[in-house]
Amino acid sequence: MMHINNLKKYYFINEFDYTHLINLNKNISFIWRNKDKETSIKTLIELRDFCKKNQRCFYISNDIKLARKLDADGVYISSSNKNLNLKTTTSKKKFRILGSAHNLKEIKIKELQKTEEIFLSPLFKKKTNQQLNIFRYLKLRATTKMNDISLGGINNKNLKKLNMIKPFGFAGISYFE
Repeated sequence: MMHINNLKKYYFINEFDYTHLINLNKNISFIWRNKDKETSIKTLIELRDFCKKNQRCFYISNDIKLARKLDADGVYISSSNKNLNLKTTTSKKKFRILGSAHNLKEIKIKELQKTEEIFLSPLFKKKTNQQLNIFRYLKLRATTKMNDISLGGINNKNLKKLNMIKPFGFAGISYFE
């Protein structure tokens, strides 16, 4: 039986709340994804420094240039980002590219973008007619060699279903709140 503690975990955040983040499990990586407002560089530097001090990984969504400038651990490329000309050269040895996809076409784009891990979504979250369900999730996962990260609607009620999939990891927002 898989234990949730053995999975890689990613938490999408859009604010730096020290009190909340410091109390989370140490093996949770943070992905800064702020769609609604302009990101403060000062906030990102505070978050980066917090992550370094607490030995956590820190990723920035869809901005490779900013991720490199701030010496983040890598970048998260959303499914809507189809740019195949990602300039990823960096002095950091382990700069990682993570990406998300909802279908086979997007998985192939992420492979061309050289992502290392693929966030397959939405697994459980009912978002229009796009919910993958377990069968479609497993079918998509079989099309790539990238490590799979389950995303979308993961909560304490469906952890047993997550166990059936045996993903490399999972990501979320509300699960960690």
